[in-house]
Amino acid sequence: MPMAVSRTIKTQGEIEAAVCEGVTHFEQEYMGRGPKLIRTHLIDDLLVVVLQGVLTAAEHHLAKTMPVEKGRDLIKQVRTHLIESARPRLAALIKEITGVQTVSLHHDISTVTGEEVLVITLAGCPVFREPRQKQNPSGHKV
Repeated sequence: MPMAVSRTIKTQGEIEAAVCEGVTHFEQEYMGRGPKLIRTHLIDDLLVVVLQGVLTAAEHHLAKTMPVEKGRDLIKQVRTHLIESARPRLAALIKEITGVQTVSLHHDISTVTGEEVLVITLAGCPVFREPRQKQNPSGHKV
């Protein structure tokens, strides 16, 4: 007789860490390189993902050799098109991690700092549990 699989509810920090891991993997596969640093913040029904160090060598070269606005606009347009075409994949990833549908996804990138920001609006607040409190050696909760 097969055992029922119980789904463990994650903490907010575990959800944020899973989003970081998933988006990093997505960036590596889809964009060709992952971020040097990534942070995710879950705020009610909003996910804010901040990626640093995401520009490719070609994008750095383009930003430096073209007139500033032209290079910047071209990089932003290409990145926006790439993210929009991958939106179903990102939405599925976020649904798998949070258990909540994605309503909208907003994206921007800075060609100056190499920072990329994803703002994802969810259909509701993900359910998460409070982290377990640590106990000190005497058995009292900290």
